[in-house]
Amino acid sequence: MGGLFGIVSKKDCISDLFYGTDYHSHLGTKRGGLAVKSQEGFTRFIRNIENSQFRSKFEDDIKKMFGNKGIGIISDYEDQPLLIRSHLGDYAIVTVGVINNANKIAKKIFGNQYTHFSEMSGGEINPTELTATLINQEASFEDGIRNAQESIEGSCSLLVLTDKGIYAARDRLGRTPVVLGEKEDSFAASSESCAFPNLDFELTKYIGPGEIIFISEDGVEQKYPPGKNLQICAFLWVYYGYPASSYENINVEKVRYKCGAFLAKNDHLRIDLVAGIPDSGTAHGLGYASEAGIPFQRPFVKYTPTWPRSFMPQNQKIRDTVAKMKLIPIRELMENKKLLFCEDSIVRGTQLQDAIQRLFDAGALEVHMRPACPPLTYGCKFLNFSRSRSELDLAARRAIKELEGEDDYNLEDYSNADSEKYNAMINKIRQRLKLTSLKYQKLEDLITAIGLPKDKLCTYCWDGVE
Repeated sequence: MGGLFGIVSKKDCISDLFYGTDYHSHLGTKRGGLAVKSQEGFTRFIRNIENSQFRSKFEDDIKKMFGNKGIGIISDYEDQPLLIRSHLGDYAIVTVGVINNANKIAKKIFGNQYTHFSEMSGGEINPTELTATLINQEASFEDGIRNAQESIEGSCSLLVLTDKGIYAARDRLGRTPVVLGEKEDSFAASSESCAFPNLDFELTKYIGPGEIIFISEDGVEQKYPPGKNLQICAFLWVYYGYPASSYENINVEKVRYKCGAFLAKNDHLRIDLVAGIPDSGTAHGLGYASEAGIPFQRPFVKYTPTWPRSFMPQNQKIRDTVAKMKLIPIRELMENKKLLFCEDSIVRGTQLQDAIQRLFDAGALEVHMRPACPPLTYGCKFLNFSRSRSELDLAARRAIKELEGEDDYNLEDYSNADSEKYNAMINKIRQRLKLTSLKYQKLEDLITAIGLPKDKLCTYCWDGVE
């Protein structure tokens, strides 16, 4: 998915920029980047963070940086920030999101016969460069950003660092969050509100969908008001978001407790203990255990000193290796026990299959799984999540394919949790994972746990509704 952070201060901002960007490391493990603007111009560093943490890669770089305004990015996809020279002036830009119509936009831009794009590995156009080109088509930054927001199908939130300050803009339908913070002599914009407390920033505003803000040393100025339509990604509360963050003034950890409680209310199992797949399943498990009155324990512990999150690496074999190595079973807590695990979701299920077998190998009598969201049936079109080469990589779609035996079927039949086809799909997934039982969260319960109306949430990956 990726996360961005920007700051404008009346004094040197490098320390806050460094740590503020670092607080987005849970959102990506491929690239990290920083850019600052001083009287001498722009200074920028981009590093590969696939095999080591952001902080360790930039500790030496920040000693060479100085300035009172800067932007940073944790990216799971392309190199950022980009430095751009245009009729609007020199600027740096970072983006978060997905451009589904990139080729269509590029073809239209090629019509002027003077534009070219740098090609990324795989032959794709760098989406941040494409966004910058859309901005450069207009006579001002705010008009250019509006042009990008209206042209892009998918999502694109961004920060633009200029000589005078930073433009912060949220994507047109607000699928990804951007929040503002303030402290003495400094103003900041961030994807995650959890970046603020330890840097002494007070959260002052949740930027609305399509809203454009300009941040300078003098304060924050609205350049374009928010739109009326909000479609924020519901999966932020289920998995992506950090527990200490809030979106639309709704805390992530609190929602996860509620998700677990709903799972327990819909269950009537006799089990010995509840656990969460570390780390994102932990809060869901705590909510389940509290509601059910069953002990919460940790039969799996995560070895955090060296192993990063497992879903980010592009190579499936590496993902599986990381998933296995970072989770250590505790036989004494699972031998001859009936276990229930809460998990944020089941995407492909390849990593879970091995983890579940290890539980049985360690002596578990029963292993039950309760994902905190409905089955992921559609590949995400708006963020860099579940972007498999084929939707058939998704556990739910693979199960449907096995049941139907052909491509001509109605996916809506599998979105109704009370239907026979839905139950058959769940049973297929359960059999493949070798679980004693498998029961997913109901979409209506997830929406209630979040606390926003359904029409304010993006639930596309579960029900296909845009």
